[in-house]
Amino acid sequence: MTAVSGLGPWPGTDALEAQTVVLGDLTSTPAGIDGLPFRVQPAPGTGSGGGALDATGRAAALLVDLPVEVGVHGWKLADHPGRDEARARASARQELDALAIAALGYAGPLVTAVQGPLSLAASLYLARGDRALADAGAVRDLAESLGTGLAEEIGRLRVAVPGAEPLVLLHEPLLAAVLVGAVPTFSGYSAIRPVPGPVVAERLRTVADAVRGAGASRVVVHLGEAWASLPAVARAGVDAVGLAVGTLDERAWEHVAQTVESGVDVWSALPPVASSQCAGPDVRGQADTLLRPWRRVGLPVARLDDVVLVPAGTSSTPDGARRALADVVRAAEVVAEAAAGG
Repeated sequence: MTAVSGLGPWPGTDALEAQTVVLGDLTSTPAGIDGLPFRVQPAPGTGSGGGALDATGRAAALLVDLPVEVGVHGWKLADHPGRDEARARASARQELDALAIAALGYAGPLVTAVQGPLSLAASLYLARGDRALADAGAVRDLAESLGTGLAEEIGRLRVAVPGAEPLVLLHEPLLAAVLVGAVPTFSGYSAIRPVPGPVVAERLRTVADAVRGAGASRVVVHLGEAWASLPAVARAGVDAVGLAVGTLDERAWEHVAQTVESGVDVWSALPPVASSQCAGPDVRGQADTLLRPWRRVGLPVARLDDVVLVPAGTSSTPDGARRALADVVRAAEVVAEAAAGG
């Protein structure tokens, strides 16, 4: 059945209000559409301050036996745990507490998203030196540590929401740059050497195996616009890949078709709905950003039942984010109708 979910980030700083909205809207989807509620990530604060975490800080706070702190250029590995790490973990606990309140009595799928191991390695700095991505041993250690930390987080999630069926969404927006050697070094005058595809697949598999062992029902890797990373991700044995379908060209869709035919599902991030003063929101046109190329490359329309639709990008206001989610729910009805019609 065609499903709708989200990627995690949500404008505003009130986690409880946002989580309540998301759970309410995605547990009351129309008949024939599955809603997959997701754990909301409020807008980030400033580094080690009291605000919500940015993507790197959120993932870094999950690391086990790898202390972190905020440096001049952002989050970095540290010699020992300190105040920055303690504040990051406290912020994560507050978000989990908000989820527990909003999801009281809920039973069903619950998506939790975090930066993936390769994008984390490209964003996190060593204690003394370059990005962690420059050190193959550090990349391996980060994947193992993130997998362990995410497994522990799933345990905490199941305590907070006993009826939850966890799904893990790994954000890997930098993966294409990692694969081709386009991530700049600390100085910015050169680039870090590329990480081979088999190594990328192994690091992703490390995290996927860890969270599955902790009870995650599915593991999704979201690539954003970086479709060139599809072959490496498909080899990692994950359940689905996420892509911003509004940006894909013909060549990209050929790779999508190969991925789907290999048994990997697609999380389709739809662009914002177009709207006119006369006709209103064009949700059919929004759905067509997926349906037209899907048919053009010869993928079976029955496989659209396995697609999960999410809004691409982040709205600037909570009301805007809620409208974007509602638009995707309506677009999902169009996709489901196409799947049923063959």
